[in-house]
Amino acid sequence: MTVDAPVSPYELRAPTNPETAGLPNAMLEDIVLRTAITIGRPSIVQLADRLHCAVGVIDGVVNSMRDRRLVEYEGMEGRSYRLSVTEAGRTLSRQRSEECRYAGPLPVPLELYARVVRSQRPNLHLNQEQLARAYSDLVISSTLIDQLGPAICGDGAIFLYGPPGTGKSSIAERMIRAYDDTVLIPHCVEVQGQIITVFDPILHEPLPNQPEELDPRWLVCKRPAVIAGGELHGGMLDLTLDREVGVYLAPLQFKANNGILVIDDFGRQAMTPEELLNRWIVPLDRQVDYLTMAGRKFAVPFEVKVVLSTNLDPSALGDEAFFRRIHNKVYIGCIDDEQFDWVLARVAQAKHLEVTEDAAAQLRRSARARGDGELRAYLPGVVCKLAIAIARYENAAFRLTPALVDRVLELYFAKTVQSNAIPGPDAAEAAPHRGGSNSSGYNSTRTSPGYDADTAESTSILAAR
Repeated sequence: MTVDAPVSPYELRAPTNPETAGLPNAMLEDIVLRTAITIGRPSIVQLADRLHCAVGVIDGVVNSMRDRRLVEYEGMEGRSYRLSVTEAGRTLSRQRSEECRYAGPLPVPLELYARVVRSQRPNLHLNQEQLARAYSDLVISSTLIDQLGPAICGDGAIFLYGPPGTGKSSIAERMIRAYDDTVLIPHCVEVQGQIITVFDPILHEPLPNQPEELDPRWLVCKRPAVIAGGELHGGMLDLTLDREVGVYLAPLQFKANNGILVIDDFGRQAMTPEELLNRWIVPLDRQVDYLTMAGRKFAVPFEVKVVLSTNLDPSALGDEAFFRRIHNKVYIGCIDDEQFDWVLARVAQAKHLEVTEDAAAQLRRSARARGDGELRAYLPGVVCKLAIAIARYENAAFRLTPALVDRVLELYFAKTVQSNAIPGPDAAEAAPHRGGSNSSGYNSTRTSPGYDADTAESTSILAAR
């Protein structure tokens, strides 16, 4: 059967015997033995529940092991046999557990997994109204929506770029809202007699009610959204051996199959942009990734929408060949006065902070004067947080006034002191240096926030914040 062969509903039902499970007999026996030893005199039903399979699979495996005196029955529990592992079975389990000690849900074969992933490719038909609803909690112009729509619906990676604090991270993280369907994700996959764990309760969100007829080795989940930032390194994109258990952990792009993988702060990782692109040249072009296990390569599907988000100058990240392989490039710019005031009003309302009529205008004037003349979507959230902190400290009303705006911005923006300046009694009060902007439009030397606004406060654009 080829990888592209369609998946029939029958293949996604629980196997009724060891043969239809599609796994090596030795692996089935090892997992059953280890699980039986862990539980201690379990029933056949208990084993089936623990291993996420039908009773018929356990019956077949146990009958084979009984013939070789590895297990034996010890009476009945209800309508199910209770069994115990013999000394010979324990000895065999100890020997085989030197390499693998996994005792959990049975894996699915790689061949079936690959066909299921291919069959779950998204088929989006978005329009502006639908995508606007997905981003209803952000301030996004219809022009930007019309740029994002084709990029999300189409093939290929998406490159989001622009100045810090414009909401790129928030936009990238919410792209998964464009998908309103579900996918199947296995607990683990069997490859060349080894086990790769795939389901991650932190990254995958299963539906509360799973279909009764579904093979329990699979889970119906929302399409995954996996997000990595500056912590990303090359090892996270390859298999990792868990030496304690003897199984492999799936890399990020494997876990993100049939969903999106966001690389935030692109260009700030330990691996260079060129190294990342070289690692993914074939996967991005052919939707196939190659992983190495015990010195042997094997192919896995790469059905992932990759989203790269950066506030760095694109010219510093790669050459023409680099950007030719990224088909969708969307610039995320600053916001205008009306949008800025709208964000401030929604954030303040969510935080129960009163805003006077002239506070918003003062905030806009001061933000432009201290920055590069542009307004950033993150700033209202920062200002509201600091204003509330000051009000609590002074036991004052939660009320944002022009005077409080000035005090907040004095606290938030860092002052730049020239390196050749002679320290003096008034050095702490030196006026901030305001430099020009470079050719790409990004900030150069300016009065700047004390931390990366794009990552730390990108979600301040949310009304809920």
